[in-house]
Amino acid sequence: MSDSGRKCLRCLLRDLAEEDQRDLKKYLDAIRKEDRAPEAVVEKRLEICRGCEKLTEATCEACGCYVEFRAAIKDGRCPKKKWDRGDL
Repeated sequence: MSDSGRKCLRCLLRDLAEEDQRDLKKYLDAIRKEDRAPEAVVEKRLEICRGCEKLTEATCEACGCYVEFRAAIKDGRCPKKKWDRGDL
């Protein structure tokens, strides 16, 4: 969040503070390799998330997750059904 108190709409953790990026890396490192989506799929999912009205400060307001974590999981699904595991 900026000093003005405004929320960062359509932001991912990678767009926010370095501390948030470390947290993301910790979460992503916890996903087993066999449970991870291919990087191209993750990026496709995140592009969809960036255009979603529910993305605020790297969090999906529909489910409360960090979208980068959900997008990285092979069997992940969007709670708004904009993408799912079928896009692999």
